[in-house]
Amino acid sequence: MKGFALFDTAIGRCAIAWGEGGVIGVKLPESSDAAMRARIARQHSEAREMDPPQEIDVAIADIRRLLDGHRQDLSRIDLDMSSVPDFEQRVYVETRSIPPGETLTYGDIATRLGDVGLSRAVGQALGRNPFPIVVPCHRVLAAGGKSGGFSAPGGVETKRRMLEIEGARDLHPTLPWDPIH
Repeated sequence: MKGFALFDTAIGRCAIAWGEGGVIGVKLPESSDAAMRARIARQHSEAREMDPPQEIDVAIADIRRLLDGHRQDLSRIDLDMSSVPDFEQRVYVETRSIPPGETLTYGDIATRLGDVGLSRAVGQALGRNPFPIVVPCHRVLAAGGKSGGFSAPGGVETKRRMLEIEGARDLHPTLPWDPIH
C-alpha cells in the first residue's frame, strides 16, 4: 500500500509519499493543498492520503527540525529508488552526503562520480530529484557559487531560503544573494 501525507514546515506545507520500500517522493510547498494533492496524484497515482506509519512520522519530524534551522541528518530516512535510473541514484547518494549548512557545486558532484564532464548531467538529475530536502539538491550550486537553477516551486528563492535556514550564508559569504534579516 502506498500513501502520502501533507505536513507543515517553516517553508510551508510539504508532502511525503511512501511505499513498502521507503519514501517514494517528497514535495515542496505548492500554491494550495489542492495543487499539492493534484501533483501527488500525477506522480504517485496509486498513493492514498492517510496517516503515516511510524517511520514516516519520524522522517516528517526530522524534515521539520531541519527546516526549523537545526542541524538534522536525514540520511537515516529510507528512500525507495527502485524507479530511479542508476546514474541519478549515484547523484542522489553523493548529494545526500553534503551536510546541512554546506554546499558543493555540480562540478564537485560530477568529480566525485569520476568525471567533471558530467556536471550538466548532474544538474539535470538534480532537476528531476523526487526527494527534495532528503536529497538536498538545494545544497548544490553552479560554478563560482552562483545559485544555479532550482526546479521546485518558488525556484531559486526557495533554494536561497533553505540554505539560509541551514546557515549556509555564514559558511559561504560570497553567495550571490542578499541575506534576509
